[in-house]
Amino acid sequence: MLAALARAPLIGEVIVADCGSADDSVAVARAAGARTLVAPRGRGTQLAAGAAAAAGDWLLFLHADCRLAPGWEAAAAAFVAAPGAAGRAGYFAFALDDPSRAARRLEGIVAWRCRTLALPYGDQGLLIARALYDTVGGFKAVPLMEDVDLVRRLGRRRLAPLGAPLYASARRYRRDGYIRRTLCNLLCLALYFAGVPVRRIARLYG
Repeated sequence: MLAALARAPLIGEVIVADCGSADDSVAVARAAGARTLVAPRGRGTQLAAGAAAAAGDWLLFLHADCRLAPGWEAAAAAFVAAPGAAGRAGYFAFALDDPSRAARRLEGIVAWRCRTLALPYGDQGLLIARALYDTVGGFKAVPLMEDVDLVRRLGRRRLAPLGAPLYASARRYRRDGYIRRTLCNLLCLALYFAGVPVRRIARLYG
């Protein structure tokens, strides 16, 4: 993914927010030309730190275990150039790096969730103007559900599909089983909407 970003004229800078990992993540990121920073552990905290360090007028948020598909840059450029783009946030179509039927079924469920509930998740990326990101308050420093929290504040009218897929790692689904992991995700979402503290939900999510 870093290589795809580094080659993209659309991208002015690449920032990797690391939580103090003990592997070669930082070295790999720097070798690919990315700027690295250390932030407290937690997706919301790391995403917020990356946004705070960025200098551009547009922000593209991506999880580390996602992979951009061919055509992503054209889709992103078309979104940014469209009238009224600064007042909307774009997200990629959810795809998994797994050829199984279970993966295709889950992709269909996620597509339905986005159409019906207007709830794209963080593993679908988020392309948003800096001004809009700041207006809605950005990512909160929470360990989980930071993506749901932000898209709910954006609202359906300010969310739009980009028309290109983003491949997410199916590692958790293969490890836990598609049914079990999907049900766990749904339970976490239900607990979030029921008002359960996010830190308690994060322990269940694992």
